[in-house]
Amino acid sequence: MNPFFKNIAVLGSGSWATALVKIISEHPETNIQWWTRSSETADHIRKFRHNPNYLSSVEIRTDRVNPTNNLQDAINQAELILIAIPSAFLSETLHQIHLPADKIYVSAVKGIDPKSRQVIARYLENNYGIPSANIGLITGPCHAEEVALEKLSYLTISAIETELAERIESIITCRFINTRVNNDLYGAEYAAVLKNIYAIGSGIAHGLGYGDNFQAVYVGAALREMEVFLDALHETHRDVKNAAYLGDLLVTCYSQFSRNRTFGNMLGKGYGVKNAQLEMNMIAEGYYATETVHTMSEEMGLKMDIIDAVFQVVYGNRNAKPVFEKLASNLN
Repeated sequence: MNPFFKNIAVLGSGSWATALVKIISEHPETNIQWWTRSSETADHIRKFRHNPNYLSSVEIRTDRVNPTNNLQDAINQAELILIAIPSAFLSETLHQIHLPADKIYVSAVKGIDPKSRQVIARYLENNYGIPSANIGLITGPCHAEEVALEKLSYLTISAIETELAERIESIITCRFINTRVNNDLYGAEYAAVLKNIYAIGSGIAHGLGYGDNFQAVYVGAALREMEVFLDALHETHRDVKNAAYLGDLLVTCYSQFSRNRTFGNMLGKGYGVKNAQLEMNMIAEGYYATETVHTMSEEMGLKMDIIDAVFQVVYGNRNAKPVFEKLASNLN
């Protein structure tokens, strides 16, 4: 088995997919099939060497990257398939093609499939028969916008087997990306889902006028809540103070680039859910995850005040002000 993945397919054409193409193409020996839904987008990238819609300042190395809108062909040519499609469009994109079970699949989605209510690793296992040993995960803390600027960033590569995580790590580590590996595949994936919900709550609080002092207490409470959820789901030895958990939570709650925080901020300022989504014109993964995680926490009998508060605002059509006043009185 060749330890280095040379032939790679990246699925998706958003900002995170673009950032990942930039990262992987730092390695001159890689051959990347970059699938975009639109043939016009693929043609534009091939001709002008940049994505016309996202992170347009990033120059694409077309000597190493082949933009294409032929999804099956991109997958067939690859050893490793990196999925960076928003979770809302995952099932409609993949249902039309064959996913060979002997290839390696890496999720960079950070969301839950809204139809099956499964994280992506479970979705690939249960719907396509992909062995869990062939699935990896890329999580932050890392915003695509900072990758575009080549600001030093950190990514965590998770897989059940450390050997696979290290093989994936070898195509991600570069001059502006540091990496860590862990074997908490499902815990790290759910942490990536949870932090988006907590970022919506952080944004709601900001929109309502709560300050930094509240946010500090809020994030501390969110981390404790995350740990309770992860332990109930899959108890193992994990340190939630590590980058894949606390680090990703912090950057998603605080950063100006966080679309989940932006979405929440608009709700806190009085926007309706649909109006906020339309104005953003980008996917806030936490929106789709909130209902699923809220249901799961109830089924497991967990007390999760922050998840419940975000759920009430996002899905219960409740006024954010009294909901967060009650939440604030319960935080410690």
